[in-house]
Amino acid sequence: MVDRTMTGSHPVLQIPYDPDGNIDEEDLRREVEWAIDCGSDGVAIALGSSVIHLIESEREHVLKTVVDQARGRIKVCMNTGAQSTNVAVHWSKGAADLGADSLMVWQPTQHPTGTEETVGYFRAVANATDLPIFIQDTLSSPCPPPLAVRLAAEHENLCYIKVETAPTPVHMTELMRLGADTGLIVFGGYSGFFVVEEFRRGSVGTMPSCILPDAFAEIWRRWRQGDERGAEEEYHRIEGLLRATEQMPQGLFNSLYRELLVRRGIFKCAYARGPVCRAEPDHLKELEHQMEIAGV
Repeated sequence: MVDRTMTGSHPVLQIPYDPDGNIDEEDLRREVEWAIDCGSDGVAIALGSSVIHLIESEREHVLKTVVDQARGRIKVCMNTGAQSTNVAVHWSKGAADLGADSLMVWQPTQHPTGTEETVGYFRAVANATDLPIFIQDTLSSPCPPPLAVRLAAEHENLCYIKVETAPTPVHMTELMRLGADTGLIVFGGYSGFFVVEEFRRGSVGTMPSCILPDAFAEIWRRWRQGDERGAEEEYHRIEGLLRATEQMPQGLFNSLYRELLVRRGIFKCAYARGPVCRAEPDHLKELEHQMEIAGV
């Protein structure tokens, strides 16, 4: 039976490095424990983790470490999307063997193909595992609502979608309308920018970056308890900080996320693997200003 019970806040982990660019397992374990302590319902290792910067042995090491630290207390999702169907199937089988609770899969973008080829790619991954799969809809690799609904109807594993094509609430409305009979379960992404609007449109979860797991867990708690105003107030408290870390040149978020996690006492080092935009003094000044406003 495929797990269709996942809801709530599932932050996307950042991969911590030492000054030489090696994975810092101690900080990774601290980040997972922090997410748990904050009340997160799960964590994800995904594109926002810069998983594409990891070689295969590192991918396995990170997933093993996260699963070991989580110890079944929260769900662990692993991104196994790839530019090749064979690679995506290989990574998906491996993630299942290493203890992932769910997978996240985006469609290949390097060589755009037709709809039937895309459907075949997702079908191959779904047939390779019993785990539930989050279809990932991103700005660079969109999965239009009609396609997502078709995938959900054709395979029970393809039962979740993480919506990140902005404006996400619009896509969620269409997904809820088209997918009512498929039972497709909708989560929000896009760093949590539209989280409350997404909940209003039928989303049952969110996958922001793991820089503010305390705030997003609180937003979900208030929403679940029927306190819509309280959820909005908590979101507005961190809105400026989200802008400061996100609305910058492409790739700069990799640097700023880690700078924020150093300032929050989770990481020892803000190193981000390149090529990446590096935070300049003005960026850090704005980051610290918005942290003060948000009270974090």
